[in-house]
Amino acid sequence: MINVLLAGIFTWLTTGLGGLGVFLFNRPNPKFFSISLGFSAGVMIAASFWSLLVPALEIAKASVFPPFVSVSIGFILGVLFLRLLDLVVPHLHLFASKEETEGFKVSLNVSVLVFLAITLHNIPEGLAIGVAFGSVNEDTYLLKEAINLALGIGIQNIPEGLALGLTLKFSGMSKFKAFYLSFFSAIVEPIFALVGFGIVSYSSYFLPYALSFAAGAMIFVTIEELLPEAQKAANTDYSSLGFGLGFLIMMSLDTYLG
Repeated sequence: MINVLLAGIFTWLTTGLGGLGVFLFNRPNPKFFSISLGFSAGVMIAASFWSLLVPALEIAKASVFPPFVSVSIGFILGVLFLRLLDLVVPHLHLFASKEETEGFKVSLNVSVLVFLAITLHNIPEGLAIGVAFGSVNEDTYLLKEAINLALGIGIQNIPEGLALGLTLKFSGMSKFKAFYLSFFSAIVEPIFALVGFGIVSYSSYFLPYALSFAAGAMIFVTIEELLPEAQKAANTDYSSLGFGLGFLIMMSLDTYLG
């Protein structure tokens, strides 16, 4: 549990590290946004496959059912969970007008709505870290996979934190408030890391479901939020380059260091 908490705090702090950029840069660069958000998407897709779905399939082989059954169930539930949050929680994606606010209709300013959007997609990242470390109880070989996952998420949180901070600053917010909100948008990561760890620690039976659940949630966020935002910022070339770089880095972490 200590390792899970430390990993969650690490990814939270890297978001704050990126957010410090609001004190260094005056205005956001569209090309930077496309590359950084594409990079985050690439990391999350690669992490979903190598760090979550592959271990889930391996663990599910011990089940009486074909491995794809439990993994498919968990994956679908993860997608539905994020879709439900998307429908309920009021939020606004980067580069969208206030009229495009999603979730329940409430009177909130744009900065808070953007903050809630980023917070939403940090939830599956926290869950992924928690269930990945929880899987170590089943197979100690998976410890490296869990560490690599936390490292990859931490790396992609740096440009993500910077992108959010600069967006908030550019919308008229003070540097300190922009940093504060970008930093605390990731506080859900250590919280949900503990939640994910607690679920799989209760019974190893839930492990393949939990791993694939986190993968489904992360892939939903990537397709529904990160990639569309990356392509809005400038053009598909920059977002595609960022995606490829993020995917390769996360794949290398998992296949070489793992």
